[in-house]
Amino acid sequence: MTLNDVWFVAITVLWVGYFVLEGFDFGVGMLLPLLARDDTERRVMINTIGPVWDGNEVWLITAGGATFAAFPEWYASLFSGFYLALLLILVALILRGVAFEYRAKRDSERWHAGWDRAIVFGSVVPALLWGVAFGNIVRGVKLDARHEYVGTFWDLLNPYALLGGLVTLTLFATHGAIFLALKTKGEIRQRARGLALKTGVVAAVLAVIFLVWTQFHGGNAVTAVVAGVAALAFAGALGVLAAGREGWAFGLSALAIGVAVISLFAVLYPNVLPSTLNPAYSLTVINAASTPKTLGIMTWVAVIFLPLVLLYQGWTYWVFRRRIGVHDIPA
Repeated sequence: MTLNDVWFVAITVLWVGYFVLEGFDFGVGMLLPLLARDDTERRVMINTIGPVWDGNEVWLITAGGATFAAFPEWYASLFSGFYLALLLILVALILRGVAFEYRAKRDSERWHAGWDRAIVFGSVVPALLWGVAFGNIVRGVKLDARHEYVGTFWDLLNPYALLGGLVTLTLFATHGAIFLALKTKGEIRQRARGLALKTGVVAAVLAVIFLVWTQFHGGNAVTAVVAGVAALAFAGALGVLAAGREGWAFGLSALAIGVAVISLFAVLYPNVLPSTLNPAYSLTVINAASTPKTLGIMTWVAVIFLPLVLLYQGWTYWVFRRRIGVHDIPA
């Protein structure tokens, strides 16, 4: 295994972390109008992710930075070809972050309602578009001999990619509902559990279709086994959730999302961005990578600092681990 392969695996791990952690707080945000009955319950839902949502976004920043440093050709082609989609995601994430910070600045129902809509928008748009983006990365895009994207924005809205968007949207909604069932008490917990079981069925059907389509597109025996593990884990999550075991359900849901992301990267390898015009034009872990010296320096930095980041984030989740309910929210 070369350093090119090591950093392909590292970027895979970063995206796994982002989808698993940011996935549930996207879910909480998009479910705000569906589960909460009044402003106090909305505050309960927001407070479940209040201490961690911005830390979860660090995984995205790190994944983007690692891609820029380790595979600059991949980064350049992605941002030129997916410019509008990534801009929409960025705007949604900015609006969502501002909404979390400013919602409580005024005691006004109209003020709160406006920022609540911003939270929903800032959660739904990335949850949908990340699936569309990764669908196109796995499927391939129109890259020419210079590794430049020569397609249009509408080429990205193909059936496979749109199905990927629906998968991430419903998976994150289910993941968020399970998290709420784990982190809250009282009526919100019961409603979240019931909604998770309903959205989970829809997510499971869409995910199975997407994973089977992916296997026919470019999978092999290994990726089929990995995809099967993801499907079984998600089915197990719904099963234990129905039995009232929210902790196990959240763990299995996180496992399912993580393994599903791994299966997509496994199908993609050794490419990082296939070309649909000519396989020879595809970006791979070889022709898209930085110099060995750059990759070597990055490896030492990751070995030193990644454990510290993991320890800090794990400590944050431990400190804010208990359930909350409407009686814990001050007037």
